[in-house]
Amino acid sequence: MRRFNHRRKRGPYRSRKGAILGVCRGIAEYFDFNVFWVRTIAVLVLLLSGLWPVVAIYIIASLLMKPEPVRPFETEEEKDFYDSYIHSREGAARRLKRRFVNLDRRVQRMEDTVTGPEFEWDRRMNA
Repeated sequence: MRRFNHRRKRGPYRSRKGAILGVCRGIAEYFDFNVFWVRTIAVLVLLLSGLWPVVAIYIIASLLMKPEPVRPFETEEEKDFYDSYIHSREGAARRLKRRFVNLDRRVQRMEDTVTGPEFEWDRRMNA
């Protein structure tokens, strides 16, 4: 099964393996840079411009970047669900509940068919 490349489709994610909130590692992974150089540039900018502007930009970036998924996406549907969960947890919960209710209905119909008297007669006649 082909894995879905989520990095190039929707922008950078905050890395779960990053040192401080995963912003530098997420940017490095998105642009395919070495994380050392991204962190070096961040420290140089910090030293040259002062503490508060860089800290403010870093915090804003950490709030705007979505966290990296725990496991890579395998389909577009998984990626869409993850994006909907990150943007609206209530919407994702409604979507999951709707899927569960539909699945529960299907299972109930299958149980009714299998446990019904017609099924036993059909099984006996066709055996």
